[in-house]
Amino acid sequence: MDDSRNQVAQMMNAQGVSVKEWAEARGFNPRTVYAVIHGRLKCKRGISHRIAVELGIKAKPQKIAA
Repeated sequence: MDDSRNQVAQMMNAQGVSVKEWAEARGFNPRTVYAVIHGRLKCKRGISHRIAVELGIKAKPQKIAA
């Protein structure tokens, strides 16, 4: 895992929150959240991207001007 993923895992441990609890509280599938944290998904779009943004692994995207 890279640094940001390690930080997410450490943060959850420090707060006493399991990945399952975090995922279910936000309406995500826990397996998908585990896959994002462990780097098994590229998180380029869709649900995995939204999870990575909420976890702070990826920066919040800026809106594209029309």
